[in-house]
Amino acid sequence: MRTQVCIIGGGPSGLLLSQLLHRKGIDTVVLERRSRDYVLSRIRAGVLEFGTVNLLREAGVGDRMDAEGFIHDGTYVALQNRGFRIDFKALTGKQVMVYGQTEVTADLYKARDAMGGQVIHQIDAVQLRALDSGAPYVTYWKDGAEHRIDCDYVAGCDGFHGVSRKSMPANVLKEFERVYPFGWLGVLSETPPVSHELIYANHERGFALCSMRNENLSRYYVQAPLGDPVEKWSDDAFWDELRRRIPADAAETLVTGPSIEKSIAPLRSFVAEPMRWGRLFLCGDAAHIVPPTGAKGLNLAASDVHYLYHALARHYLDHDDQGLEDYSATALARVWKATRFSWWFTTTMHRFPEQSDFDQRMQETELEFLESSVAAQTVLAENYVGLPY
Repeated sequence: MRTQVCIIGGGPSGLLLSQLLHRKGIDTVVLERRSRDYVLSRIRAGVLEFGTVNLLREAGVGDRMDAEGFIHDGTYVALQNRGFRIDFKALTGKQVMVYGQTEVTADLYKARDAMGGQVIHQIDAVQLRALDSGAPYVTYWKDGAEHRIDCDYVAGCDGFHGVSRKSMPANVLKEFERVYPFGWLGVLSETPPVSHELIYANHERGFALCSMRNENLSRYYVQAPLGDPVEKWSDDAFWDELRRRIPADAAETLVTGPSIEKSIAPLRSFVAEPMRWGRLFLCGDAAHIVPPTGAKGLNLAASDVHYLYHALARHYLDHDDQGLEDYSATALARVWKATRFSWWFTTTMHRFPEQSDFDQRMQETELEFLESSVAAQTVLAENYVGLPY
């Protein structure tokens, strides 16, 4: 098989890149290790930056998002059971969209099917070969046979544990990482959200977040030890702990119910440099991971796709390779800024195991300053709605 761009990974970043390139007449094949049903069963965050929303519209997959998504003009930040609002729209003129990543992926699959896009699922033993030559190719096993795809370029959109980043030489790749000593215990419940906008809560017992998927589906989180088994947390124990950490007025109106999904997710900051080697380009979690505090995971993947899509379009349509040459440096400049914001928000809002009373008071003072300073709120708002591409 021959294609122009072979995309490794059939999650939202790989599907979005394929969709955008296809609309420019550029041929792609997407390879995904898991089944479509498995990909669509993943529960992920759903806060979309201004730029991500526009990119999905450009890809022709924005109609359902615009009809069913929730536009948020701001968010609430709380300390010690008292909250205040940060108005994104007033401070930056921009908003965010709450629309689940699972829904984004479903929309992209539907669009790829409608355009006859090639997405090959349930493959094994993917190998990226001859990446530093002018004729790269990819091999994989499916149905007991080895298959080969010859291509011009390979886009590694296969996540943190995928093969793409591992295909770069060790003497080329440099990795930066911080693993946080706690996780997020997340619960999905068929209950109305406690707030029409997100609530981020700092508390001496630990962080909490109130989020949503739609008018009758809520997503809540509390900071929890990584070693805790999920079974330790009954629904009643979770709701009791959430009430202790969020603003008092929200705790009084919180509607609880049985959880339909419950899990503990680890937090890490991770960046790999460079994001290009030879004919291989890394996108999304293959190159970087951020803690979910700043809602940057999917949005950073979308910005990578933006840069790579435009670079490949310039190559094929305008015979201009400057975008490809600049891709890694351009993408990493934005990645590091988002990593900084996610690190700052995480360290400000969470309780660390070694944290002293002094450290807690510094966090509270930081948030009190945020409450009183338009300049500080503007910095948070600019980062949250998304820095420009």
